[in-house]
Amino acid sequence: MRFLPDHTATSDLTYGDVFLVPSASEVASRFDVDLTTVDGTGTTIPVVVANMTAVAGRRMAETVARRGGLAVIPQDIPVEVVADVVSDVKAKHPVVESAVVVSPHDTVHTALTLIGKRSHGAAVVVVDGRPVGVVAEADCVGVDRFTQVGDVMTTNPTVITLDVVTEGGPHGLEAAFEALHASRRRFSPVVRDGELVGVLTQVGALRSSIYDPALDAHGRLRIAAAVGINGDVRAKAAALLEAGVDALIVDTAHGHQRKMFEALAAVRSLDPDVPVVAGNVVTAAGTRDLIEAGADIVKVGVGPGAMCTTRMMTAVGRPQFSAVLECATEARRLGAHVWADGGVRHPRDVALALAAGASQVMVGSWFAGTHESPGDLHDDGSGRLYKESFGMASARAVAARSSGGTAFDRARKALYEEGISSSRMYLDPRRPGVEDLIDHITSGLRSACTYVGARTLEEFTDRAVVGIQSAAGYEEGRPLPEGW
Repeated sequence: MRFLPDHTATSDLTYGDVFLVPSASEVASRFDVDLTTVDGTGTTIPVVVANMTAVAGRRMAETVARRGGLAVIPQDIPVEVVADVVSDVKAKHPVVESAVVVSPHDTVHTALTLIGKRSHGAAVVVVDGRPVGVVAEADCVGVDRFTQVGDVMTTNPTVITLDVVTEGGPHGLEAAFEALHASRRRFSPVVRDGELVGVLTQVGALRSSIYDPALDAHGRLRIAAAVGINGDVRAKAAALLEAGVDALIVDTAHGHQRKMFEALAAVRSLDPDVPVVAGNVVTAAGTRDLIEAGADIVKVGVGPGAMCTTRMMTAVGRPQFSAVLECATEARRLGAHVWADGGVRHPRDVALALAAGASQVMVGSWFAGTHESPGDLHDDGSGRLYKESFGMASARAVAARSSGGTAFDRARKALYEEGISSSRMYLDPRRPGVEDLIDHITSGLRSACTYVGARTLEEFTDRAVVGIQSAAGYEEGRPLPEGW
């Protein structure tokens, strides 16, 4: 990456302070761009779901990996639960989506509670493993909540056999799409020998023809997990590796400290055969020290997250674009990589982080308001749906991490917080699922690559030309959805 001539920064820059300049390009189509990452994590898009309790769970991990990304299970989840999540995600089909499943004797209330967990908008009704019906939200309107599902479901659903979807490659996906389109079905159960495997939607078939799933050496979906720097780091890291995680994130808010170096030494003593990620830092010195201590990838970002109050509470942090640029330059010199963690609110920010040299971009709160995040759906009284989110340094998160301590210790720690404990993250009606947001992000990123003339992310970083703009320049680029 280079700056435009005469565009020399006199202060640190945020994503909003800069823009990409179009260059001569031989890349004719967004589909000619390969978004595969080169940092050893095996992802095919540069998107990592941040290790936030309100964001990264089994549904999120499965769905994102199916589209090529990676989710990080938070450090405050018990190891045995993480092991169960890893096993569950790796057992999922890499193409066919998991179904919301109910029985004919479940209540409408139960069905509605479960349907909101995924973006399909419907559940498959199953008896002895075989689909016998489909129930959608529309079927439940005006119905007593204790009515049984069997009384409102659509019976004898059209099904697609698994071999049609998987054995024909792109042609199989096209055939499945055409079958759904011809029958005017938005989605259909997928079966193998008559038993339910999952579901396929029209848009899911399209996505599977565009995205390559992030798969391990055994063809299973990838998933990562985090460990903190306190307690028996070696034992927890060993348990996570035994569970089969594909990347290990050693995580703390201030990564440039002695306890982090000790934690990295403990992890490295296990000789892990997966990438080790550590952070967070915002300087070249912090990046260098973590890499020398054993990190393959360094997480960059202090205070840019939507749920983080660190900068307002402590004045500590750094504008994210400059932090990523400096840290990525140092990491590249040492043969390592960085992840840009926090501060992305638009697809442009993802593109700018990658232009600055990040191999991946971590997304947290942006994904909290989706069907796949762990929280329950709530209605704000006006019909708008939301989920609750909170920062990982908030009193709520600290209480969860310190639940094993004494009441006195928990009360003392609760006095200090650097994050928001409760925030409403509304579902965007246009993009209510995490896959919708991934489409949004990768569409913008692919277009950015065509403007720069890059077919790969490495070319994108090398070819990117960046300029510095005023606040008015940034505002000029914002659309006017409400008109003049």
